[in-house]
Amino acid sequence: MKPAGTYYVETWGCQMNELDAEKMSGALERRGYVRAGRAEDADVVLLNTCSIREKAEEKVYSELGRLVPLKRSRPDVVLAVTGCVAQREGDRVFARAPHVDLVIGTRATGSLPVLVERLRAGDEQARHTSDTELRDDSIHFPFEEIRREGLAGKAYVTVIEGCNHRCTFCVVPTTRGREISRGLDDVLQEVRSLAERGVVEVELLGQTVNAYRDPEGRDLADLLAAASGVDGVRRVRFTTSHPAQMTERLLDAMAASERVCPYLHLPVQSGSTAVLRDMRRGYDRDAYLARVRSLRARIPDVSLGTDVIVGFPTETEDDFRATLDLLAEVEFDTVYSFTYSERPGTAAAEHRDAVPAPVKNERLGRLHEAQRAIQERRHRRFVGRTVEVLVEGPSKRDPEQWTGRTPEARIVNFAGASAPGRLEMLEITQSTAFSLKGEVASPRA
Repeated sequence: MKPAGTYYVETWGCQMNELDAEKMSGALERRGYVRAGRAEDADVVLLNTCSIREKAEEKVYSELGRLVPLKRSRPDVVLAVTGCVAQREGDRVFARAPHVDLVIGTRATGSLPVLVERLRAGDEQARHTSDTELRDDSIHFPFEEIRREGLAGKAYVTVIEGCNHRCTFCVVPTTRGREISRGLDDVLQEVRSLAERGVVEVELLGQTVNAYRDPEGRDLADLLAAASGVDGVRRVRFTTSHPAQMTERLLDAMAASERVCPYLHLPVQSGSTAVLRDMRRGYDRDAYLARVRSLRARIPDVSLGTDVIVGFPTETEDDFRATLDLLAEVEFDTVYSFTYSERPGTAAAEHRDAVPAPVKNERLGRLHEAQRAIQERRHRRFVGRTVEVLVEGPSKRDPEQWTGRTPEARIVNFAGASAPGRLEMLEITQSTAFSLKGEVASPRA
């Protein structure tokens, strides 16, 4: 059969955005569309966007500018902006980029294929439609229709969307709405279907994943126990968690199953109690450290990741030093750190940005230097161990090598015969601050 058309999707942002792209792709392919390798060859172009930081947002508008010649030469191409920028900006996208046809918000994915077909059928009234209603299209998207290409043994599974917190720097409550959870049985059905397709690792997703609670009152601890019991599933992860909702019950569930990976991403954002209060995070420094101690009491060798914002408007030099002290005390395995970026509509944007850009950048450099030394030390503990690695594919830096991850989410590069999705047992021979190098010890699966 002749395809209905071709589409191209470009995605920025988090794992949730990646999964949203797979949902939109599946919705279009169900209607007969096939994927194109580049925007210039597509009948429908989707820019699936992130607005967590100003730079991410500007990348979207830069790409929209690059696509002006395409729309001029082929005005019938449907150009849609989806995701977080679409949700936050709405009709303002058309004012800044009038060649855009559609703006589809984060929870209105169901309207995308309908509006695309209307436009391609010549319905000009559909042009410049902005659908940013916070419906439940995405959370209840039929998982059988998700386009999952190149699973390589791993898949993302949405379990909750939205966030009920009101952190003063964050746009997520605006771009994703309030929390809504899937039923546990529905999630398990998707996990089972993925296992039948050879997936051995599932990562449960949510903006505040540990706020998960299904309509019957079952929480993330229940879901971890159930998902780790699915035949064929060897690893279960979850991200991203909020420290205020990291309960003892959830920590117990992590420790109870060998299939729940010994890794936790737990954003702290600052090591200063004063700054945490201004951020409206709902915990202080001591409470965060208590969560870490409680976790390590149960899983001594657990790996920890975190997020840090440097240069929040009220951050003093002493506040920043408190962050450095916290990094030294906890010894995170991974830190995603950024300078503060004002986001319109957030409470923090009302502060006069008291930290000059040069000071922010200088502090960020000091943080990177301190964290690099910690990661080098933390990674050395793997040298000489034999670890299980799920192969993701060829290394981006050296196509002659494979790359994969341990249960602790450590990146390992190695040479030899392998394939994406395989589980390999590797002896770690070298380490750097950012990755490990290994040699095949014996095939695992």
